[in-house]
Amino acid sequence: MGWRERKSEKVYSEAETETKLREILPKWTLKEGWIRRTYKTSGWKGTLMAVNTIGHLAEAAWHHPDLNVSYAFVTVKLQNHAAKGITDKDFELAAKIEAVLMWQPALDEHGALEGTPEDPRFKYLKYD
Repeated sequence: MGWRERKSEKVYSEAETETKLREILPKWTLKEGWIRRTYKTSGWKGTLMAVNTIGHLAEAAWHHPDLNVSYAFVTVKLQNHAAKGITDKDFELAAKIEAVLMWQPALDEHGALEGTPEDPRFKYLKYD
């Protein structure tokens, strides 16, 4: 299938969307037809790092969220425009964004990566 061709996709109802969010993306919410999440950062540098990460994932997935960008937060909004609702594409991209942005290597006791030092000069994302 070419990139311009559209395939039929299941659009989730509001109740189905809320159930699925509770199950797989508990920090995400449904509001005004979009699934969304706000990530808090430590300032502009952290916000830009988060935006660039989200941008890379969205471009690689070829599914693009709406972003609200401010000094110390980024809000991600997902909805499948072509399908006119929430589809598996939205859930899958949201899960990938969540996994990458919230990754904390220091919590993996078997890993060699230390993670960002516990020092406000280096922290850029505020983990939940």
